[in-house]
Amino acid sequence: MYNEIDLDKIDMNAEPPAEEPARQYYFMAKCREWVQEFERIHGGGPTACIQTFGCQMNAKDSEKLAGILVAVGFDETNSEDADFVLYNTCTVRENANQRVYGRLGQLGVIKKKRPDMIIALCGCMMQEKEVVDKIKASYRFVDLIFGTHNIFQLPELLCRCLMRENPKKLVAEIWDGTDKIVESLPAERKYAFKSGVNIMFGCNNFCSYCIVPYVRGRERSRNPKEIIREIEMLVADGVVEVMLLGQNVNSYGKTLTNPISFAQLLQLAEQVEGLERIRFMTSHPKDLSDELIEVMKRSKKICPHLHLPLQSGSSRILKQMNRNYTKEQYLELAAKIKNAIPEISLTTDIIVGFPGETEEDFQETMEVVEKVGFDSAFTFVYSIRTGTPAAVMDNQVPEDVVKERFDRLLKQVQTTSAKVSGRQVHTVQKVLVEEVNSHDSRLLTGRLENNTVVHFPGEPQLIGTITQVFLDEFKGFYYMGTIVQDREER
Repeated sequence: MYNEIDLDKIDMNAEPPAEEPARQYYFMAKCREWVQEFERIHGGGPTACIQTFGCQMNAKDSEKLAGILVAVGFDETNSEDADFVLYNTCTVRENANQRVYGRLGQLGVIKKKRPDMIIALCGCMMQEKEVVDKIKASYRFVDLIFGTHNIFQLPELLCRCLMRENPKKLVAEIWDGTDKIVESLPAERKYAFKSGVNIMFGCNNFCSYCIVPYVRGRERSRNPKEIIREIEMLVADGVVEVMLLGQNVNSYGKTLTNPISFAQLLQLAEQVEGLERIRFMTSHPKDLSDELIEVMKRSKKICPHLHLPLQSGSSRILKQMNRNYTKEQYLELAAKIKNAIPEISLTTDIIVGFPGETEEDFQETMEVVEKVGFDSAFTFVYSIRTGTPAAVMDNQVPEDVVKERFDRLLKQVQTTSAKVSGRQVHTVQKVLVEEVNSHDSRLLTGRLENNTVVHFPGEPQLIGTITQVFLDEFKGFYYMGTIVQDREER
């Protein structure tokens, strides 16, 4: 975590500043006054629980939210029986909304026992008017709502919530959009040795099945100097790996006053001393450039892993999805990447059962999976997402047909990935050690440069280091290995 402004030096008798982030630090200091009074009354600080739903962008937002709360004086907890509970929501699929509603119902039971607790909701789901209306009508115990565009406003909104005269009055602040990017607020990282770094926000692609552009807004790229500054600060704090995050990283830089390409940003990041690994996601095939492939080919820090969503192998369905590439263009791009970087791991996303998908369309998807040879694929059953063009398309595919196709695709993916993803067995590879194995405390778990998981015996003090590991056996989705030094000492 880092603070740009010392909260103790803020003049609380002055009016709150108009400019950001100074305004939010002012309200952080004001919230801390409330925390200090809480400590005096209760003999300890208030607890805060953040539950994150959805993608890595949401996870990164939650680190920022946690950083603010910790700076104010809240103690983090995993228990929802806390003084402040915040759900950072996802709305990419309808069932994500239902999951939040279910959890909210359980939270309401807790609040009946402790009415002073504060319940807050933020994130993508809150950008939908019908969702906010439902919460106001059916979940009146919720205290605070804000959206994706004003995540940075948590201190100000929390202050309004804490200082309200009527404790049952909902504080809600939802922005329709913004061009504002607020830098230099604190963050509380989940891992000491790796971190996500937002390079852009929003999306301009409007794929017909996707709600993201409507809830996260149009593309906004961060200033490259601010990105590199953040990476340098992370490295100084012990980070060895960064993941550059955006809905479509390949279009980074287009909205800047002085545009630069994503490949050029990667070259700047490579120059940060002490940084060992660079990852990024997600890439859109239509924007992936020859320049990026060449930079990845030459790089000693950019990990040889590329997540390149296919979504469908049928050019007809891809057009309906508004993906702006064809099956042939995708195959040509995948071949170009593999020819340039033979060791690369290609992973993908595939949707089964998009409206109007025929058996012939599905067979084309199976053909692409076979030809490309993905290391792994995230496969999804299409589900209607209200608010997207695909939701009102004719020819919705029957559920039983979709399930049968999904099962066939899953088998195909497993068969083809088994041929390629275990190719490093019986070699020595660098592994970033991430944690003690959750199923066997004698093992450590880490990742190769190509993002494949490895389990191996080792001591916890290795967590956060990059260690040489011999890959003894491939188990289909992961390797079992032995630390090289341990192997040599036997």
